[in-house]
Amino acid sequence: MTGPLEILNFWFADSLDSVDKLAGRQAVWFVPDPKFDNEIRARFHRLPDLAIGGDLDHWSNDVRNTLALILVLDQFPRNMYRNTAHAFDYDSAALDLARKVVDQDAHLDLHPIEQVFLFLPFEHSEAMDAQIRAVELYRILAGRGLEPYQQAAQTALDYANRHYDIIERFGRFPHRNAILGRVSTPEERAFLESGGDTFGVVLPVDS
Repeated sequence: MTGPLEILNFWFADSLDSVDKLAGRQAVWFVPDPKFDNEIRARFHRLPDLAIGGDLDHWSNDVRNTLALILVLDQFPRNMYRNTAHAFDYDSAALDLARKVVDQDAHLDLHPIEQVFLFLPFEHSEAMDAQIRAVELYRILAGRGLEPYQQAAQTALDYANRHYDIIERFGRFPHRNAILGRVSTPEERAFLESGGDTFGVVLPVDS
């Protein structure tokens, strides 16, 4: 049975050892890579549903194991079900876990890059309170001057601000509309057609 340590080792590999190694890992985290998606699908496809069903609740016994569970719920579906509605099915469960961790300040025990991923469920939410929390958390992280990871923290904050701005403007992410069967407003269509952020989601031609 797959355990949290296997998840953490797979996801982060050696990226926590140095900035140079981090740069290499970012290429698969944040740029669509069919090979990486297929590997996650082949190795871990059962885990998100097991997590939703409560079968992995025992992973939440410490903060790093909880981070592994958040990766299973927040990151893995985005790889396994890329550009489909199913990619977002586990977001609320991931957000609940992330909120519990930060409410207890347990995230302070994590590596800065681990914190970046712990906070992502806030950024992925379409709720304004979650967006406010995301910007706050990333601002604090970037403000700590955690060299040599300062640039990565600042980049994470920049993305959080971009997500926040979209939710503040539209109340939802327009790039998800077509995937989720939602009708875009004229303003949302204009935003997307003018090159507005889609954060890696491929838009259908009629989006």
